[in-house]
Amino acid sequence: MTIAWIFPGQGSQKIGMAEPVLALPGALERFELASELIGRDLLEICRGTKDQSGQLFDLNDTRNTQLALFVVESLLVDDLRRQGRSAAFVAGHSLGEIVALYAAEVLDAKTALLLLRSRSELMSSAGEGSMTAIIGFDRERLETLVKATEGIVIANDNSSSQVVLSGAVEAIRAVTGELSCKRTIPLPVSGAFHSPFMENASKKFSAELDQIGFKDASIPVISNSEPTPTCDADVLKQRLKNQMISGVRWRETMDVMAHNGVNTFVEIGPGNVLSGLIKRSLKGVITNQLASSSDLGH
Repeated sequence: MTIAWIFPGQGSQKIGMAEPVLALPGALERFELASELIGRDLLEICRGTKDQSGQLFDLNDTRNTQLALFVVESLLVDDLRRQGRSAAFVAGHSLGEIVALYAAEVLDAKTALLLLRSRSELMSSAGEGSMTAIIGFDRERLETLVKATEGIVIANDNSSSQVVLSGAVEAIRAVTGELSCKRTIPLPVSGAFHSPFMENASKKFSAELDQIGFKDASIPVISNSEPTPTCDADVLKQRLKNQMISGVRWRETMDVMAHNGVNTFVEIGPGNVLSGLIKRSLKGVITNQLASSSDLGH
């Protein structure tokens, strides 16, 4: 059995996702650390608690979502390590890549949280463009339309039948208007993530990455911007620098893992989005989801 650990990104968050991991050692301390870094009570945000004015804290705010998902997913990783479990490869979707780097011991938890605080604030404030998911389409036709239309890219190449477009609102409208597909789903995000619209944010994030030391990975990491396995710290840092303005090449990531003999995928975090993509894309593989301490045998 060859196992890969995979980590979901934004879109997998849900109210109550923290409760199933609170019994794990160090859980409250990690939530407290993240809360101190952002100046908001992240555990209460995960619980959907109302603030003093009676308004719900917004878990879907990018500035909250990214750190909350990291805390939940990293706590599950810690318990897998305590049980002596390991994987042959790790990969994460968008912010999940930073969890993968943590799982591969490239970054410690505090460093990862500091990076995510910066990343989420930069992405949230970019504030230009939008994203739309496309399901069931002719890929050749889509690629032709995208190539011919200024201000739009394929941001997330999730599978042969599902992608996310990112770019100017009018450009997305033009492409989806010309494309025959089963469904189009506008995403509730604050900008055109994983596109050239993130250029300024990406430069600022890259400057911060330059100040941080990466360690060589203990497990090969498959990055979003270049889906080939590597343990090299410098390569992993450069690939993370590229991630914000380049696409999430998840379709290729799945293929690379399968080509390297992975037959068991463990999705670590809330939901089963990545498992669903794998089931529909790869034959003869096993998928498991770990989202709570009970899933880990507690």
